Amino acid sequence: MNKWTKEKANTWYEDQKWLVGCNFLPSTAINQLEMFQDDTFDLDTIKKEISWASDLGFNSLRIYLHDLLWENKKSFTGKLDKLLDICSAENIKPILVLFDDCHRAYPKLGTQPKPVRGVHNSGWKQSPGMKIVHDLFDGSLSEKESSNLSAYVQGVLDSYADDERILMWDLYNEPGQFGVGEKSIKLLDLTWKWAREVNPTQPLTSCLDGSVGDDIIQLNLDNSDVITFHTYEKDKLEPTIKRLKETQRPVICTEYMARQFGTSFQFSLPIFKKYNVGCYNWGLVAGKSQTHFGWETIMNLHDLKQKGEFIEDEEDIPEPEIWFHDILRKDGTAYNEKEVEFIKAITARS
Repeated sequence: MNKWTKEKANTWYEDQKWLVGCNFLPSTAINQLEMFQDDTFDLDTIKKEISWASDLGFNSLRIYLHDLLWENKKSFTGKLDKLLDICSAENIKPILVLFDDCHRAYPKLGTQPKPVRGVHNSGWKQSPGMKIVHDLFDGSLSEKESSNLSAYVQGVLDSYADDERILMWDLYNEPGQFGVGEKSIKLLDLTWKWAREVNPTQPLTSCLDGSVGDDIIQLNLDNSDVITFHTYEKDKLEPTIKRLKETQRPVICTEYMARQFGTSFQFSLPIFKKYNVGCYNWGLVAGKSQTHFGWETIMNLHDLKQKGEFIEDEEDIPEPEIWFHDILRKDGTAYNEKEVEFIKAITARS
């Protein structure tokens, strides 16, 4: 099947409320694998923290999946169904993300790494990972590994193709980032083709701003039913919206909010509302991913790992003086109560 027409995409968007939400990872998980694996799937925390999202007035979440989870698809889809039921009970429709080029390059199932103290996303894993992406581009990926990728994409989409609990599919987060480079274009192109063969009832997207490489960005522009983008910089927010609105398609910002860069809730949300742009800040509860620490802390990752600076399960998560992302602590208290009051007020008027 083909890309949605502008008319179909805009009709779909008109049927939605103003979409406001966050990128969601439970505070007890360091990455997508720990979120969904049998031994670490924390349903109580997921339910509690999604209820907090609802209390803020959020009506959507953006949630990352991982291709390795499809190795035990029955277990994985069982957990995903529980997650979707929790969202539905809170009147929240999530965007589900299939692939991702960000952060650590070599994912594997099993016990996930402990958080490195004070380091932003020290244990987040790429999906499927740089080596597989590069091998696919170079033609050296085995037939089995390639078929695993297509089976994952088409298996997930086919399982939920008509599921009204799901808002949209984000096929590939920031292709080309973290040194993966333009070789991501092969997997990206195949993923678009695999997804269109399934033809789910929900729209398909992959971000423009946030991806790396002109050809990759053009491929996403040519194929996205709904236009999505990422920006964390104050000066770029409104100009980016105006530029992308020229596509005459719905525009949604699926990542924003870095306090030190000026994209606070107080600055960003009125702009998103003015232009009817859906928006998803990064992070809800500061937890094992430690995304309340800034990107610059990633530079310390190797040295701190060598020194054994890991956070044990019974330890509290440290806090920087000024949070980068995230809104709440693990006990539900706000980093900034006035910020929370503002979020609740503006979502209540939507």
